[in-house]
Amino acid sequence: MKQVIDIGLPPLRQPFSWAVKASGSMLFTAHGPVREDGSIHTGPVEEQARLTFANLRRAVEAAGGTLADVTQVLIYMTEVADMPAIDAVYREFFEAPYPNRSSMGVAGLVVPGMKIEIVAYAMLP
Repeated sequence: MKQVIDIGLPPLRQPFSWAVKASGSMLFTAHGPVREDGSIHTGPVEEQARLTFANLRRAVEAAGGTLADVTQVLIYMTEVADMPAIDAVYREFFEAPYPNRSSMGVAGLVVPGMKIEIVAYAMLP
């Protein structure tokens, strides 16, 4: 059975849920640099990454967990050269032992100017 988690961000035009909890303890969530009003931040990658990971924290906390419960993060970035900046922001949100992670360079994301999007999985207490 799945449960949609309200994380306080407005619904977007695409047919998806910000966060879905399944089997009582698994959390599936995806995020980008989405502001509370639903607009997309397209500024510097550090700011986009910080907002993206803050949205992840918002989702995990709304589901009853913490970032320490995140088990895997998939990072999609439009510029591979941004990886060091994204890593620096990542370390602001996560500490060792880090979640399993994969990072991919992609040709583009849905919103022009959007430089990062993530998918994350967590095992909640």
